[in-house]
Amino acid sequence: MEGNEQNLAAVILAGGAGHRLWPLGTEREPKQFIKLFGDKSLLKMSLERALALVPAERVLILTNSGLAERVREQLPQVPADNVIGEPLRRDTAAAVALAAVLAQSRFGDPVMAVLTADHLIEPLEEFTAAAMSAARAAAASDALYTFGVRPTAPATGYGYLERGEKIEPLGPPSAGLHLHHRVRNFKEKPDPATAEVWLGSGRHFWNSGMFVFRASVILAEIEKHLPDHFQALGPLGRLEGTPAFTPALREAFEKLSPISIDHGVMEKAQDVRMVEADFTWSDVGGWEAIWELMDKDSDENATRGQVLLHEARGNLVFCGEGGEAVVLVGVDDLVVVRAGARTLVAPRSRASEIKRLMDKIKDLEPSKPTEPR
Repeated sequence: MEGNEQNLAAVILAGGAGHRLWPLGTEREPKQFIKLFGDKSLLKMSLERALALVPAERVLILTNSGLAERVREQLPQVPADNVIGEPLRRDTAAAVALAAVLAQSRFGDPVMAVLTADHLIEPLEEFTAAAMSAARAAAASDALYTFGVRPTAPATGYGYLERGEKIEPLGPPSAGLHLHHRVRNFKEKPDPATAEVWLGSGRHFWNSGMFVFRASVILAEIEKHLPDHFQALGPLGRLEGTPAFTPALREAFEKLSPISIDHGVMEKAQDVRMVEADFTWSDVGGWEAIWELMDKDSDENATRGQVLLHEARGNLVFCGEGGEAVVLVGVDDLVVVRAGARTLVAPRSRASEIKRLMDKIKDLEPSKPTEPR
């Protein structure tokens, strides 16, 4: 496989909680496990992208320990030992650091393609070509690579990358011509006016949250910018496969403060580059995003399940289980989601506010899953 020429490994980050897609997404069944589009979960789609790069034995999946068995059930192709359960939620910097330590222990000094478990990316061929373009460059340099997605709307829910100077890509023309640029700045989620400006600038791209770099390079950056992470997690590579690994992993995570790899490392590193993505991308971040992605009828309604609409426009109606039926009469721009004993009704423009209510919603659940503390 082409990926092995770069000593490539794929890492899937699969620890999300899925709060913004309640009631369908829950702590026990976050969005990466749900079949939102067609007959495959987002997690299975992510594995397909990883397997286009490397064989299954070179895929590492980082998730929280309460979801590890669920991941193994959904992805039996991946060796069970390649699914690593994090004992505590410490955000993506800890997950990437741990993955780099384990990748070095298992594969030497591989190029790591760090992928998301809960995004929608199409088509597969375009993603694979872009990822391999980044992998070739990362193998031959000390650069940290990410993917910039050209914005199609003034989205306020995404972080952005500001494109800098062009860098000539590596590899033969037959490998695909992808534009490489330095990243001038990482931008936080903008207000609507700023998003409009960035949409038209030609310099700003959505931050996909995926990365490519050599394991030794990202660990050197973590040592520089997040020394506590490096000191706590670095020794774990020597303990993998021994009885001491699991207690040492918990002890290490207990010492860490949560921080994302973006804030902790990528925004501070000197040589950060981006590949301009030719694929379409969405982080499927909430019900408004689901409405945007689904097919719609002549009245702009997007539906799944048994749904009857009368004089209703611009609604999203989503039935999570068979046998449910929803009827809407004379209402516009609503989100209505049925998932077993749970129901959400909200204006589409306010559906994202569900995240603010999660502590109260947990009290309504008939039973709570066991979560790592």
